[in-house]
Amino acid sequence: MAKPKIAIVIGSTRPGRFGDKPAAWIKALGDKRSDLSFEVVDLRDYPMPLFDEEVSPAWAPSKNEVARKWQDKIAEYDGFIFTAAEYNHAPTGVLKNALDYAAAGWVNKPAAFVGYGGVGGARAVEQLRLIAIELQLAPVKTAVHIMWSVMMEARDGKDLAEFGYLNDGANGMLDQLAWLANALKAARAADEKEAKAA
Repeated sequence: MAKPKIAIVIGSTRPGRFGDKPAAWIKALGDKRSDLSFEVVDLRDYPMPLFDEEVSPAWAPSKNEVARKWQDKIAEYDGFIFTAAEYNHAPTGVLKNALDYAAAGWVNKPAAFVGYGGVGGARAVEQLRLIAIELQLAPVKTAVHIMWSVMMEARDGKDLAEFGYLNDGANGMLDQLAWLANALKAARAADEKEAKAA
């Protein structure tokens, strides 16, 4: 079985966003591994309207063409890492909207989170965990939290890889993600095989 393919979803589309830095850092860490493959997915490339479909995409195809492209893209992956900016104690609206638009693509796949901002994006990540469970994603326990002071140093040119404790946390998160991604990929494959045989 091919190694699981993981999307690193940049969860902000604002000009001057910080999200590119943790996405690039996590991808560089991930690329050192042999058990997962990684690709950065940018929500800027999927400018969907605010969710306005008559029916949930869990039950019927979306009418919006960009949303359908997003859904097709998400279906390619076996797991996800979301960079989570914290706005007003919550995740970004654009990330929540993207989650709502791709209901079927998340089912029985693991999710991990790299939060940043006030208290390291912890409140945004907490809310995303609840949303993930409702979407039938399987959140891993360990998340990465990049505090405001570290963000300021990174904006001034310091590489996130220079913070040893961040690397330790990220590697722990990736270990958990790899275990779940492999287990759930095998389970989904067994379900598909059983369905075809029925």
